[in-house]
Amino acid sequence: MPNRPIRTIVRNQRIHTVPVSATVRTAAHMMREYRIGALMVVEGERLLGIFTERDALFRVLAAGLDPDRTVVGDVMTADPTTISPDRPILHALHLMHDGGFRHMPVTERGVPVGMVSIRDAMGLELARFEQELHERDAIAEILA
Repeated sequence: MPNRPIRTIVRNQRIHTVPVSATVRTAAHMMREYRIGALMVVEGERLLGIFTERDALFRVLAAGLDPDRTVVGDVMTADPTTISPDRPILHALHLMHDGGFRHMPVTERGVPVGMVSIRDAMGLELARFEQELHERDAIAEILA
């Protein structure tokens, strides 16, 4: 289960990007519409950064900036940690835990191919873990 490649998680994802010149309000509307917590900030196909719910809260709202006049390029997390789609999901979880973040762009040769979040990463693993616990309980009952 922890060796599942990230490619299996992002394989059917729609990639959500925003240009560095987009306003924070535009980005926030996109995040609400797509029900996501982060957007990849791009210039052409090249990943420049990531704009997250935390960026909106701490770097815009708490800082008193106007979301209609502030562009994501000014408040994004620049040069975010990225991961290859061929890496195991456990590696992504380790990087996110150590870095204290919840979203990580998945790139191939610098081009975004998806986004991994803690929630996305844990879905299948959590289901499998629950199944393993159920099977162990069933075996314990049989042996008791």
